[in-house]
Amino acid sequence: MRHTPFARALLAAALILPISALAQQRNIDVDVTQVQGKLDRMFNLSVGAGRANEGLRADWQQQLAEIRRDAGFRYIRFHGLLTDDMGVYKIDAQGKEQYNFQYIDALFDYLLSIGIKPFVELGFMPNAMASGAKTIFWWRGNVTPPRDYGQWERLIEALTRHWTERYGKEEVASWYFEVWNEPNLDGFWAGTQDEYFRLYAHAARAIKRVDSSYRVGGPATAGAAWIPEMMAYADKNKVPLDFVSTHSYGVGEGYLDEFGTKGTVLSRDEMAVASDVLKNRREIAASSMPKLELHYTEWSSSYTPADPTHDSYHQAAYILKKLKQSSGAVQSMSYWVFTDIFEEPGPRFEAFHGGFGLMNTQGIKKPAYFAYQFLNQLGHTELKNADKDSWATVDDKGNAQVLLWDVTQTLPDKVNNQQFYIKDLPPKAKGQVAVTLRGLKPGAYAMTVSQVGYKQNDAFTAYIGMGSPKQLTRQQVATLKAQATGKPSQQKTVTVGADGRLATSLPLRENDVYLLQFAPAK
Repeated sequence: MRHTPFARALLAAALILPISALAQQRNIDVDVTQVQGKLDRMFNLSVGAGRANEGLRADWQQQLAEIRRDAGFRYIRFHGLLTDDMGVYKIDAQGKEQYNFQYIDALFDYLLSIGIKPFVELGFMPNAMASGAKTIFWWRGNVTPPRDYGQWERLIEALTRHWTERYGKEEVASWYFEVWNEPNLDGFWAGTQDEYFRLYAHAARAIKRVDSSYRVGGPATAGAAWIPEMMAYADKNKVPLDFVSTHSYGVGEGYLDEFGTKGTVLSRDEMAVASDVLKNRREIAASSMPKLELHYTEWSSSYTPADPTHDSYHQAAYILKKLKQSSGAVQSMSYWVFTDIFEEPGPRFEAFHGGFGLMNTQGIKKPAYFAYQFLNQLGHTELKNADKDSWATVDDKGNAQVLLWDVTQTLPDKVNNQQFYIKDLPPKAKGQVAVTLRGLKPGAYAMTVSQVGYKQNDAFTAYIGMGSPKQLTRQQVATLKAQATGKPSQQKTVTVGADGRLATSLPLRENDVYLLQFAPAK
């Protein structure tokens, strides 16, 4: 290949420039007067938790109150509401059915007291009602169909009436009722699809018998499955269906790998998770129920509670990208889960073990926590914005916010998550990101910059730096909590001139997240 003198000069100049100078600058340019519409806050409608009985623990409740305050989650969903450790159902010596809702009352009273509503998952089967002995998880949730579907229907109706009497029709009408969990997986449902539909129909009719305005749906499947079948069944059999629900995770195989022994691999598909959401939305649009609500009642990067992607700084940007890709197509994306106080495989022996939680067992906030905290600080009005990896918003006080991120897949080929994400992983530079706001009123503004990324609100990298101890001392817990507070990294006053323009530039690394907030200075 022959080079001209001009081309040779350009090549020589490029060879002596630092890598960061060669990186293309990213530009985010928005006008605060150009409104896209109301911000879709599907990201914090709901969050997951392990099981109902864990919700009776003081530390679980304390963590939920904290994340409710910071992230604004409005509903919570969990397994095991009807499992025997909640003491709901038995048959006495005379053969009569007995109901007991005291444990459920204690849990639901607490949830409502902190301003969070239940996204009610109806499952698993009380042993005294079950047709078999097959269970799942360390805490033995019975996954068999009922011996008598009439017993199941009576229990659901009694519980729904109890809630109506205790909390009032208006409150219960604001809840969601979801029947079972992942019945398309043998581990979670020992029956057929037809038997699941029968279970659903009995529960839905029981709920609607109490009040026709109450919202019920399903099938809560793994892998975005059974949505067309669910709608077709409800339509054909005149069974109530107010929403459909399903789950998706950003890895490519299996769903019941409790200890991460198979070696999960983060999907390289740019549209992982979001492609499932968009597929389901198309299926709904093509059905006889084209306006049906769609709820993703579980989602995350990985389906195992032993995957270090959950703990890594990479997770914050990953969450934001998937939520942005899904925005407008789904009514909720319920992150699985809010805390590592989570005992599906049994109590864990390590402080950080790749658990699903946004916080670990000691309440140390993971980078993922701050993705949701930053989202909750966005204004309610979204601005027009050509940049696909950011949100720009304004609020009713004249403040502007820009939340931006980089997602870079750094997992090497032929290496799994459990091998890679447990290391100290310094990111590469991605150049600069320039943020320009137009249409502002002239004057002084307070600019606040908050960040999540490598060694920025990154307790897990700090934990690795400690030598990854399985158990933490009180001082180590305090040290790690101090590494992850979400407090701003920069605060300064900037001036907007007569042209109404404000510009700033930030260094961007792989998988960085920035929240910029601009408020008229007092």
